[in-house]
Amino acid sequence: MTITTPRHAAATKPVDTAAIDALVARLDLEEKVALVSGADFWTTVPLEKIGLRAMVLSDGPAGVRGPLWDERSPSINLPSATALASSWDPSLAYRYGAVAAAEARRKGVDVVLGPTINLHRSPLGGRHFEAFSEDPELTGSLAAAYVSGLQDNGVAATPKHYVANDSETDRFTVDVHASERALRELYLAPFERTVTEAGTWAIMSAYNSVDGVTMSENDLLETPLNSEWGFDGVVVSDWTGVRSLGSAPASQDLAMPGPAPAWSAALVEAVRDGRVAEADVDRKVARLLALAVRVGALGEEALAPAPVDGVSFSREAETEGIVLLDNDGTLPLDAASLTRVAVIGHNARDSRTQGGGSATVLPEHTVSPLEGLRLALPEATIDYAVGAIVQEGVAELPLERLTNPRTGDPGLVATFLDADGAELFTEDRRSTALVWFGGDAPVTTASQLVLTTTYTPEATEQLRLGFATGLHGRLFVDGVLLVDEQPVVVGNDLGAALLAPPSATGAFAAQADVAVELRAEFDLSPSENGLGAISVTVGRAPDDSDPDALIAQAVEAARAADVAVVVVGTNSKVESEGWDRSDLTLPGRQDELVRAVAAVNPRTVVIVNSGAPVLLPWSDEVAAVLLGWFGGQEMGNALADVLLGVAEPGGRLSTTWAAALDDVPVLDVTPVDGVLRYEEGIHIGYRAWLRSGATPAYWFGHGLGYTSWSIDGGEVSGDVASPRVSGTATNTGDRAGKHVVQVYAERPDSSVDRPVRWLVGSAVVRAGAGESVAWEVALPARVFAHWADGWQVEPGDVTLRIGSSVVNLVDEHVVTIAAGTSR
Repeated sequence: MTITTPRHAAATKPVDTAAIDALVARLDLEEKVALVSGADFWTTVPLEKIGLRAMVLSDGPAGVRGPLWDERSPSINLPSATALASSWDPSLAYRYGAVAAAEARRKGVDVVLGPTINLHRSPLGGRHFEAFSEDPELTGSLAAAYVSGLQDNGVAATPKHYVANDSETDRFTVDVHASERALRELYLAPFERTVTEAGTWAIMSAYNSVDGVTMSENDLLETPLNSEWGFDGVVVSDWTGVRSLGSAPASQDLAMPGPAPAWSAALVEAVRDGRVAEADVDRKVARLLALAVRVGALGEEALAPAPVDGVSFSREAETEGIVLLDNDGTLPLDAASLTRVAVIGHNARDSRTQGGGSATVLPEHTVSPLEGLRLALPEATIDYAVGAIVQEGVAELPLERLTNPRTGDPGLVATFLDADGAELFTEDRRSTALVWFGGDAPVTTASQLVLTTTYTPEATEQLRLGFATGLHGRLFVDGVLLVDEQPVVVGNDLGAALLAPPSATGAFAAQADVAVELRAEFDLSPSENGLGAISVTVGRAPDDSDPDALIAQAVEAARAADVAVVVVGTNSKVESEGWDRSDLTLPGRQDELVRAVAAVNPRTVVIVNSGAPVLLPWSDEVAAVLLGWFGGQEMGNALADVLLGVAEPGGRLSTTWAAALDDVPVLDVTPVDGVLRYEEGIHIGYRAWLRSGATPAYWFGHGLGYTSWSIDGGEVSGDVASPRVSGTATNTGDRAGKHVVQVYAERPDSSVDRPVRWLVGSAVVRAGAGESVAWEVALPARVFAHWADGWQVEPGDVTLRIGSSVVNLVDEHVVTIAAGTSR
């Protein structure tokens, strides 16, 4: 088998199909079924007789965790997908994918389970931080670039979740009803581009059903994915997403985790008695072997990714995605003139660098906004006040306050015991937030997990300690029982129960710098641990100080400061895999905090630490508002760079932000009798806002910089089937900057139901002060087409509008489109 892997051409790397077919013929039925049924939580089955090693899959849209959830094997924590999308920059998305590829290979991973390219249909979607945008054009362009960045470096991408998995409520069972036109023009479109433009090697099927058929058995896996788009890769199930033998004749290729009970022995039996054709299994095996060739698990080794500085890239990517929503001229701050700065907010100190759920990675370190400003302003006095509590549940204990009783190093001892109390397995860990997915720990056979450490409190106080888990646990402090409880898991989402479980706590009188012995015991039920995974966090509950006093302390800090930087944000109970949101309000008393601070300091700058839209009812009362998103491990340094003008806030909104929940035109994420109806059709996001006539707080595409721009001389060229629009952008300010030129189409006289306006392309431009640069956006015929039993192009005039947001438009051109069909 001859394989060539030219750099930047990996996605089109040829696979010898005849050689693959010959290998399939050498396998018996049991071997073939074992291969398509998975080996364990993260790997496929090796088949030594044909030279096939196991392939390793890993979560990782914003970093690559690897097959072990272990803080001793840290990963680069990149900014969230919403931060990346706000850059509007496919070249940055390509580099993002390349960084992920380097991380994957460092951790022995062949297949990265990402990017997530579902759309922001409703702002209540709880997992939107992990997806790019409400717009299919922007999502598709960034997704194709991300996939190419991964695969040009020899690692498979897995765009997910195919398809219409745009919310989390009842995600395992919800049946989405959407028109074929909406599916084609919106929800399938980004997946199509990862196939036709980037040649993705894998795609993940979703948990949900579409029009009554669960996605692992749905005809959409064949048409359009294979038959129309030419996909020749592997369809991987979402974990436990293959539920029956009904998926065997479908174009579902790999069931995970393995050995998948719905296939495995049941599939062997079904082939033997004729219920499933062996040819259906052979087709799946051939695709898996082709994937193995591509990633270097069969034949020649895969391309070694180029070395990258992931930490520096994380900082750069965050600055490119930070959106400056409002600015009265206060920003950028002059570092030399700052003598006293108030930094306020729970999230200023305990920032969220990533969203919750399976996308979680474990970085070696993170930089909070508070730490970033302290590093950037070493001569200034930085006063910190928490202001308002955001945290819910327990937070892990600081590593520097823990002593492993066995080694004397920072950390704890984790021991698994059998039913008789005998030791089965012991390891030294460096965190009190622990998850076991795979690995050597006997999570499926042990009867008890015991954690022991010495903890030195920081303050003299009534300290609430406890644990977060779905297991029955007991916590002892110096041998005295403090908590004996099984937190009650709400709902039946196994992933949410594992990765964001409820807490139980108790209080004791802590003395500053006086060490106590902690022992936590958790009862394991091997027969009930269907996922083969457990999670426990031992930690402290939120500060329960007088909330009025916390705000008063923040106000006094702000009153004495040259500038007040308030960081507001969400917590893991608001934005996480496994559930949707009930509203868009910031948790706790953060809105009240911002207003109180702004009332005493007119130079109040607010940083929003969320992965998706929240309400900002005080935005016109403060000097500036920045969106920091879930900004990755370098978030604090990147925000300091932007606040002090070292870097330009490079982001533009990739989704619309509402001023009030009642204004949102598409909101529903709750199934009725198991069905979620996409009754809005093709009108979601800014399309729905424009159609409804309501005005949001901030429109799609909006974002300010530290300089000013003019867009001049736009013109249309090319033929009527595929025109190009181009022009010149001039930086009219006094410093270098970045701008995003956005091109929208309108057809108000169309005979077809269309959006008022829709994005057809964009271009990132950068220029020095006074400099002009050229830009060009190619417009393939598809951007003007609509779906009606095929792609149809309505003849007539289309108006192209050019500007810096969906409503801030400065130039227009009319192009005439010829009739016809379009691929």
